[in-house]
Amino acid sequence: MSKCRAIVWPKVILFGDSITQFSFQPNGWGAEIANKLARKCDVVNRGLSGYNSRWAKILLPRLLETHDSSEGHIAAVTVFFGANDSALKEVNPQQHVPLQEYSENMKELTKILASAGVEPDKVIFITPPPIHEPAWEKECILKGSALNRLNAVAGQYAQACVEAAGQCGVNVLDLWTLMQKDGDYTEYLSDGLHLSQKGNQFVSEHLWRLLQRRLEELPFILPYWADVNAASPETTLLCD
Repeated sequence: MSKCRAIVWPKVILFGDSITQFSFQPNGWGAEIANKLARKCDVVNRGLSGYNSRWAKILLPRLLETHDSSEGHIAAVTVFFGANDSALKEVNPQQHVPLQEYSENMKELTKILASAGVEPDKVIFITPPPIHEPAWEKECILKGSALNRLNAVAGQYAQACVEAAGQCGVNVLDLWTLMQKDGDYTEYLSDGLHLSQKGNQFVSEHLWRLLQRRLEELPFILPYWADVNAASPETTLLCD
């Protein structure tokens, strides 16, 4: 029997901070996306709790070394930073990134992706969500800190993310705006910053609308079980 090609699952890479890292928890938005893409893509979680766009820019080339972007191996990448960048400098200087630098970092991330063969039409920026200051202040006090994030400041970073996406030709999911558009946005947050179950569902539904257009044509990998030749499964499973 002739040698057959390896089976290649295209990859969707989720790159971001804790909101991405936590997205594979039960009912998380990343887990929901992975479920929708079962047998079509591997959804890879590269969320790094506490990280900002400055550190992301340094790390991304190393992360991409393990993923072959040729032949469509990387089908999509989400870039979800800003919640830590927007921390107040006077209270949390370690995570804070100035607004203009954040904007430039987001643009640089698209250049790094493009140099690895991931074109802008495969990239989706996600803005930081809104901040519920009273709830997040309680979390800060428990950790011995003053309130270190403000919703209005998070909004400035969200707007910078949207503008950078437009300049780079990538799609953007503006959570900061969408979550505050209708009703009480606090129900989308578990602690004033991170997502509740309803918030995870919100992200999953809106992100899927952007991903579906790119990924719905991807084939189902390997034959449906009823189509496997039971008498000689090798003839079905080892060759195209």
